[in-house]
Amino acid sequence: MTTTKKNTANSANSANSANDTTTEPILVLGSTGKTGSRVAAQLRQRGYEVRGASRKGPVTFDWNDENTWEQVLEGAGAAYLVDSQLPDAAETMRSFSKLAVASGVERLVLLSARDWVVPEGEEKLPCERAVRESGARWTILKPSWFFQNFSEDPFIRAQVQGGEVVMSAGDGVEPFIDAEDIAAVAVAALTEEGHGGQAYELSGPRLLSLDSVVDEIARATGRVVTYRPLPPGEFAAYAGGHGVPEEFVGLLNMLYGWIAEGRFATLADGVQRVLGREPRDFTDYVRTAAASGVWGGGGGVERR
Repeated sequence: MTTTKKNTANSANSANSANDTTTEPILVLGSTGKTGSRVAAQLRQRGYEVRGASRKGPVTFDWNDENTWEQVLEGAGAAYLVDSQLPDAAETMRSFSKLAVASGVERLVLLSARDWVVPEGEEKLPCERAVRESGARWTILKPSWFFQNFSEDPFIRAQVQGGEVVMSAGDGVEPFIDAEDIAAVAVAALTEEGHGGQAYELSGPRLLSLDSVVDEIARATGRVVTYRPLPPGEFAAYAGGHGVPEEFVGLLNMLYGWIAEGRFATLADGVQRVLGREPRDFTDYVRTAAASGVWGGGGGVERR
């Protein structure tokens, strides 16, 4: 990818690099999503030309419509990828990645997840293999659960607003991470040298139980917010009764189950390695989110 830089910084100091420019646009898939919107915003802040693409974005992109693929790739030098999360996600990712390389895209950065690393350490997620085998300089991001699920996911946000978070996660802990940190790592991988062939596990700075999460939200908002763990079967009935599609209920039960068993209850150092700083703490996120008023309604009980 041809670049012209006003200031140069290595990956360890990426948080301090600014005013970078490029002669080729950077494609951001899922540009209206939790991470994609932040990747696009941070790239623009650093002076890059961004081509934001999604089904509802400024540039139309649909994994199920290959007629939309070539237009988003034309002239791009790098791409941030978020898969379709459909049963054929790996097949479409493989086809799209090969087309991207054939179109001249040199760097591919894929949002994956820590959850897909099996205990023996072998990465099994087919979308990851598709990107690794594409021929591009690839980087894989493997984050833990996002802070922003509590404020931006409609199902979970409504629970917080209502004063009771319901999950089948038991008393497990998770190293929740800020989506802004994920985006900052993605921007570094898209624009700086030294990240090709790397898979970065990303987490926040500490492990949190759901009880701790809701307690911090309660303190920041002055509301009574509690956590109610349910067995998977009861959670499925609860979620289905609140309009969650059956196939998504199964996915939630699987992910919550991994939290319950402490499957990935360890801290990762990807943020530190790439950005040269500590990841943002959950308390800081909660304070900012509470001040925005996002949890201010919906039937929760005010503390007295």
